[in-house]
Amino acid sequence: MGNHPVYRQAAQDVAGFFVKHDIRMVYGGASVGLMKILADTLLENNKEVIGIMPGLLIDKEVAHNGITRLIEVKSMAERKVKMVEMSDGFMALPGGFGTFDELSEVLIYNQLHVMDKPVGILNTAGYFDKMLAFFDHAVKEGFVRAEHRNNLLVSDDVETLFGMMEKYHPVSMGKWLEDIKAESKESREAGR
Repeated sequence: MGNHPVYRQAAQDVAGFFVKHDIRMVYGGASVGLMKILADTLLENNKEVIGIMPGLLIDKEVAHNGITRLIEVKSMAERKVKMVEMSDGFMALPGGFGTFDELSEVLIYNQLHVMDKPVGILNTAGYFDKMLAFFDHAVKEGFVRAEHRNNLLVSDDVETLFGMMEKYHPVSMGKWLEDIKAESKESREAGR
Protein backbone atom coordinates (compact mmCIF):
# COMPACT_ATOMS: atom_id res chain seq x y z
CA MET A 1 0.00 0.00 0.00
CA GLY A 2 3.04 2.27 0.24
CA ASN A 3 4.36 4.18 3.21
CA HIS A 4 2.25 7.31 2.81
CA PRO A 5 -1.54 7.79 3.00
CA VAL A 6 -1.42 9.83 -0.23
CA TYR A 7 -1.08 6.58 -2.23
CA ARG A 8 -4.17 5.04 -0.65
CA GLN A 9 -6.03 8.29 -1.27
CA ALA A 10 -5.02 8.19 -4.93
CA ALA A 11 -6.45 4.67 -5.21
CA GLN A 12 -9.70 5.95 -3.63
CA ASP A 13 -9.74 8.85 -6.11
CA VAL A 14 -9.32 6.48 -9.06
CA ALA A 15 -12.06 4.23 -7.69
CA GLY A 16 -14.36 7.20 -7.26
CA PHE A 17 -13.68 8.30 -10.83
CA PHE A 18 -14.38 4.79 -12.14
CA VAL A 19 -17.65 4.64 -10.18
CA LYS A 20 -18.75 8.08 -11.38
CA HIS A 21 -18.02 7.22 -15.02
CA ASP A 22 -19.19 3.58 -14.88
CA ILE A 23 -15.79 2.13 -15.80
CA ARG A 24 -15.12 -1.55 -15.21
CA MET A 25 -11.73 -2.64 -13.92
CA VAL A 26 -9.59 -5.45 -15.26
CA TYR A 27 -6.59 -6.18 -13.05
CA GLY A 28 -4.44 -8.96 -11.66
CA GLY A 29 -7.12 -10.20 -9.26
CA ALA A 30 -5.23 -9.85 -5.96
CA SER A 31 -6.65 -9.04 -2.55
CA VAL A 32 -3.64 -6.93 -1.55
CA GLY A 33 -2.15 -3.52 -2.30
CA LEU A 34 -3.70 -0.41 -3.81
CA MET A 35 -5.61 -2.50 -6.32
CA LYS A 36 -7.56 -4.07 -3.42
CA ILE A 37 -8.73 -0.58 -2.46
CA LEU A 38 -9.87 0.00 -6.03
CA ALA A 39 -11.56 -3.38 -6.32
CA ASP A 40 -13.34 -3.12 -2.96
CA THR A 41 -14.62 0.40 -3.68
CA LEU A 42 -15.91 -0.58 -7.12
CA LEU A 43 -17.60 -3.68 -5.73
CA GLU A 44 -19.24 -1.66 -2.93
CA ASN A 45 -20.73 0.48 -5.71
CA ASN A 46 -21.93 -2.49 -7.78
CA LYS A 47 -19.33 -2.01 -10.52
CA GLU A 48 -17.70 -4.80 -12.50
CA VAL A 49 -14.26 -5.99 -11.40
CA ILE A 50 -12.49 -8.68 -13.39
CA GLY A 51 -9.34 -10.33 -12.08
CA ILE A 52 -6.90 -12.44 -14.07
CA MET A 53 -4.57 -14.64 -12.07
CA PRO A 54 -2.34 -17.68 -12.58
CA GLY A 55 -3.48 -20.75 -10.67
CA LEU A 56 -0.19 -20.74 -8.74
CA LEU A 57 -1.16 -17.44 -7.08
CA ILE A 58 -4.75 -18.49 -6.54
CA ASP A 59 -3.40 -21.53 -4.69
CA LYS A 60 -1.33 -19.19 -2.47
CA GLU A 61 -4.61 -17.54 -1.41
CA VAL A 62 -3.87 -14.03 -2.70
CA ALA A 63 -6.89 -13.97 -5.02
CA HIS A 64 -9.69 -11.52 -4.24
CA ASN A 65 -12.63 -13.84 -3.65
CA GLY A 66 -15.29 -11.15 -3.84
CA ILE A 67 -14.71 -9.79 -7.36
CA THR A 68 -17.24 -10.06 -10.16
CA ARG A 69 -15.18 -12.59 -12.12
CA LEU A 70 -11.83 -14.28 -11.59
CA ILE A 71 -10.22 -15.75 -14.69
CA GLU A 72 -7.61 -18.42 -14.00
CA VAL A 73 -4.67 -18.62 -16.41
CA LYS A 74 -1.57 -20.82 -16.51
CA SER A 75 1.20 -18.22 -16.32
CA MET A 76 2.07 -14.58 -15.69
CA ALA A 77 2.70 -14.17 -19.41
CA GLU A 78 -0.78 -15.48 -20.24
CA ARG A 79 -2.21 -13.13 -17.59
CA LYS A 80 -0.71 -10.08 -19.30
CA VAL A 81 -1.93 -11.17 -22.74
CA LYS A 82 -5.45 -11.64 -21.37
CA MET A 83 -5.35 -8.26 -19.63
CA VAL A 84 -4.34 -6.60 -22.91
CA GLU A 85 -7.14 -8.38 -24.78
CA MET A 86 -9.81 -7.36 -22.26
CA SER A 87 -8.74 -3.77 -21.58
CA ASP A 88 -9.37 -0.53 -23.45
CA GLY A 89 -6.47 1.26 -21.77
CA PHE A 90 -3.95 0.96 -18.95
CA MET A 91 -3.36 3.12 -15.91
CA ALA A 92 -0.43 2.45 -13.60
CA LEU A 93 -0.67 3.55 -9.99
CA PRO A 94 2.33 3.51 -7.66
CA GLY A 95 3.42 -0.08 -7.19
CA GLY A 96 6.29 -2.52 -7.27
CA PHE A 97 7.95 -4.87 -9.73
CA GLY A 98 4.63 -6.26 -10.97
CA THR A 99 3.51 -2.75 -11.89
CA PHE A 100 6.84 -2.03 -13.59
CA ASP A 101 6.63 -5.30 -15.53
CA GLU A 102 3.09 -4.74 -16.74
CA LEU A 103 3.84 -1.12 -17.63
CA SER A 104 6.91 -2.13 -19.64
CA GLU A 105 4.97 -4.84 -21.44
CA VAL A 106 2.17 -2.55 -22.61
CA LEU A 107 4.68 0.14 -23.65
CA ILE A 108 6.45 -2.45 -25.81
CA TYR A 109 3.12 -3.62 -27.27
CA ASN A 110 2.36 -0.03 -28.28
CA GLN A 111 5.88 0.43 -29.66
CA LEU A 112 5.52 -2.63 -31.88
CA HIS A 113 1.86 -1.87 -32.72
CA VAL A 114 0.75 -5.17 -31.20
CA MET A 115 -1.91 -2.87 -29.74
CA ASP A 116 -2.68 0.82 -29.90
CA LYS A 117 -4.27 1.54 -26.53
CA PRO A 118 -3.55 4.41 -24.16
CA VAL A 119 -1.03 3.81 -21.40
CA GLY A 120 -1.02 6.24 -18.49
CA ILE A 121 0.85 6.73 -15.25
CA LEU A 122 -0.86 8.32 -12.26
CA ASN A 123 2.23 9.99 -10.85
CA THR A 124 1.02 10.39 -7.28
CA ALA A 125 3.41 12.44 -5.13
CA GLY A 126 6.03 12.18 -7.88
CA TYR A 127 6.34 8.43 -7.31
CA PHE A 128 7.37 7.74 -10.92
CA ASP A 129 9.62 10.83 -11.35
CA LYS A 130 12.88 8.89 -11.30
CA MET A 131 11.56 6.25 -13.70
CA LEU A 132 10.36 8.98 -16.07
CA ALA A 133 13.72 10.75 -15.79
CA PHE A 134 15.41 7.46 -16.70
CA PHE A 135 13.12 7.07 -19.72
CA ASP A 136 14.12 10.60 -20.78
CA HIS A 137 17.77 9.67 -20.25
CA ALA A 138 17.29 6.60 -22.45
CA VAL A 139 15.91 8.87 -25.19
CA LYS A 140 18.84 11.27 -24.80
CA GLU A 141 21.32 8.40 -25.01
CA GLY A 142 19.68 6.98 -28.13
CA PHE A 143 18.24 3.74 -26.74
CA VAL A 144 14.57 4.79 -26.75
CA ARG A 145 13.00 6.78 -29.55
CA ALA A 146 11.25 10.00 -28.55
CA GLU A 147 8.02 8.97 -30.27
CA HIS A 148 7.88 5.81 -28.14
CA ARG A 149 8.53 7.76 -24.94
CA ASN A 150 5.80 10.20 -25.97
CA ASN A 151 3.26 7.36 -26.13
CA LEU A 152 3.31 7.29 -22.32
CA LEU A 153 0.75 9.65 -20.76
CA VAL A 154 1.50 11.09 -17.32
CA SER A 155 -0.40 13.17 -14.78
CA ASP A 156 -0.74 13.38 -11.02
CA ASP A 157 -4.51 13.90 -11.33
CA VAL A 158 -6.86 11.05 -12.30
CA GLU A 159 -9.34 13.24 -14.19
CA THR A 160 -6.58 14.90 -16.20
CA LEU A 161 -4.93 11.57 -16.93
CA PHE A 162 -8.18 9.94 -17.99
CA GLY A 163 -8.92 12.92 -20.24
CA MET A 164 -5.52 12.45 -21.88
CA MET A 165 -6.25 8.75 -22.31
CA GLU A 166 -9.65 9.45 -23.91
CA LYS A 167 -8.01 11.79 -26.45
CA TYR A 168 -5.14 9.39 -27.14
CA HIS A 169 -4.12 8.74 -30.71
CA PRO A 170 -1.15 6.44 -31.29
CA VAL A 171 2.00 8.34 -32.05
CA SER A 172 2.94 7.70 -35.63
CA MET A 173 5.92 5.42 -35.65
CA GLY A 174 6.80 6.38 -39.21
CA LYS A 175 9.65 4.36 -40.51
CA TRP A 176 11.37 3.76 -37.18
CA LEU A 177 12.10 0.08 -37.89
CA GLU A 178 13.88 0.99 -41.13
CA ASP A 179 15.71 3.78 -39.28
CA ILE A 180 17.04 1.47 -36.58
CA LYS A 181 18.09 -1.12 -39.16
CA ALA A 182 19.98 1.60 -41.06
CA GLU A 183 21.55 2.87 -37.82
CA SER A 184 22.67 -0.66 -36.94
CA LYS A 185 24.09 -1.23 -40.41
CA GLU A 186 26.01 2.07 -40.26
CA SER A 187 27.36 1.13 -36.86
CA ARG A 188 28.54 -2.29 -38.08
CA GLU A 189 30.20 -0.76 -41.15
CA ALA A 190 31.92 1.91 -39.07
CA GLY A 191 33.33 -0.82 -36.83
CA ARG A 192 35.03 -2.63 -39.71
